Amino acid sequence: MLGASDSWNSHNGSDSSGGLDFGKDTAMLGLKERLIFRFIHRVLSISFLRTNFYRVAGMEIGERTLLPRIHVTWPHQVKLGADCKIEHDVYFHFDGVYKLGPSILVGDCCFIGTGCEFNVCERVSLGNDCLIGAGTRFIDHDHNISGLGPLPKIEGLRAPIHVMDHVWIGANAVVLKGVEIGQGAVVAAGAVVTKNIPPNEIWGGVPARKIGERKDA
Repeated sequence: MLGASDSWNSHNGSDSSGGLDFGKDTAMLGLKERLIFRFIHRVLSISFLRTNFYRVAGMEIGERTLLPRIHVTWPHQVKLGADCKIEHDVYFHFDGVYKLGPSILVGDCCFIGTGCEFNVCERVSLGNDCLIGAGTRFIDHDHNISGLGPLPKIEGLRAPIHVMDHVWIGANAVVLKGVEIGQGAVVAAGAVVTKNIPPNEIWGGVPARKIGERKDA
């Protein structure tokens, strides 16, 4: 037989141990899950639409790569590989008048963190499986400081940047014109890279220099 306490709890939909309303808790859990699902579905739907918009505009985008809010001057100058993770507010900036592309190339399975900038006149290419930390900047041109003439009137210098496979570049690094970063290399956060980096070396500092090597464990 039910005691008075058990009878009261069963009448109110609770157990005698904790006084929890399981029916209400289950309903609230279901509501929470539905809200999360709708939010994720909405975000993915927007990303899907945005990605296809850029495809129509001329950007080459590999399978399973979805775009968040980004900034781009000429979509046809950008080629993104498959399975890439692009965070918000990345700036793909082709610094010039219209011409055939692409000049910004990102390989498969790359991560590009929030606020990265590709400032390109010639070409910037990333290999496969690269990790690019937030705020990193690739700039393949600069002002020509030879002579004493007005800088805006002197033709600048430019040279392509090449980043090979499996490279990790830390947050807020700057990679300047003409640099090649070898396969498996690591660039420390905040470094300014002005010279080529051989494969599997670790560089850091301003200007960047070798500070270590990657070795088998």
